[in-house]
Amino acid sequence: MSHHERNNSYLIRHKVIYRRDPVEDKPTQTFEWGWFYEDGTHECYNLFASRAKITTYRSLKWHLYVLWYLNPQMDTDSFTGLTRYICDNINGFVTFKVSEQLLQSMVYDVSMQDLEKPPPNKLRKIIFKDYCGLTMRQKLSIVGQMVGRKKLSPTEIYDAMLILHDNVEKINVSKISIMLGCSTRTIHRNMTNELRREKELLNQQL
Repeated sequence: MSHHERNNSYLIRHKVIYRRDPVEDKPTQTFEWGWFYEDGTHECYNLFASRAKITTYRSLKWHLYVLWYLNPQMDTDSFTGLTRYICDNINGFVTFKVSEQLLQSMVYDVSMQDLEKPPPNKLRKIIFKDYCGLTMRQKLSIVGQMVGRKKLSPTEIYDAMLILHDNVEKINVSKISIMLGCSTRTIHRNMTNELRREKELLNQQL
């Protein structure tokens, strides 16, 4: 984490929605701590949940697309103001310099997107409520129990990676295997190239 802490006050002041639980998909089971989706859901958007920053142009564009999608009331001027705020290094969202030209082109590209179509999003099976009061170990133990019911898939690995990352822990295969109660070989076998890239990206952000 750099000397610039992330500043969400602008988002709160302007009532910008940057998190949303699934809308259409119904959970298989509901618990005190959150929800379990047996077939997974693509509908959980949770921006800026951890202290990690946006490190790539592609990731920045995706974040802006999600903000545009979740805030249909926003006009282009408001969206440009929001983009300017997020792209200013001093506010702690991005790690790189965004030129005015790049900013304008991103605003244009994103505002041209079809809002009927949700932004691409990773599949999640387990969603924890905010302030559920569980420690990282307890969360991982729940992911492990859910996996215990059936075969491990990349989605459980991704859930475990996010929990480690939100706890500002470096992600590696042996940690994931311990947390999910399986062998490192099983993790390697179920690690897709996309998950490997995601692991590198998440670790770079720490």
